[in-house]
Amino acid sequence: MKLLEIVLGILGAIIVFGIYTFFTGMKMKKSVTTLSQDEFIQGYRKAQLIDVREPKEFEGGHILGARNIPASQIRTRMKEIRKDKPVYLYCQSGARSARTAMTLKKNGYDQLYQLDGGFRKWTGKIKSK
Repeated sequence: MKLLEIVLGILGAIIVFGIYTFFTGMKMKKSVTTLSQDEFIQGYRKAQLIDVREPKEFEGGHILGARNIPASQIRTRMKEIRKDKPVYLYCQSGARSARTAMTLKKNGYDQLYQLDGGFRKWTGKIKSK
């Protein structure tokens, strides 16, 4: 009987986690438009290009023209981002930029875009220190 309770508890936790993950993913999709590299290149020069990786990652190389506002600091540095211009976000893989977009969306930002696959898939111009 004890084993059955443990198995049911684990199954319940897995189901709850799956439901949470599904709905969080749906929220992220509503918060940000994911662009291919070509689409990203077409628009980022007229937008605010923000690298949400940590400073060490940024210093290791970033898209030419990007400024660094780490996802970990977005709540305190949000005022540096204009609401009236498109915001192009990227991180290493796309996860942090999607979470950052959700935060920005909750705070009144509407024109949010992210690079599909993040910086690791970027083949365009970069700047390294």
